[in-house]
Amino acid sequence: MAGEVGQTAPEFTLPSTGGDITLSQYRGQKHVILSFHVFDFTGG
Repeated sequence: MAGEVGQTAPEFTLPSTGGDITLSQYRGQKHVILSFHVFDFTGG
């Protein structure tokens, strides 16, 4: 499901070595760039 450029991303949580990170932790404080790299680090 692709969105428009500049559209607000839905809330999500990702695991991190320092604990879980949620998008809402940064809302209104920092710009967040989402980047997906399919097949990176898979050795293929």
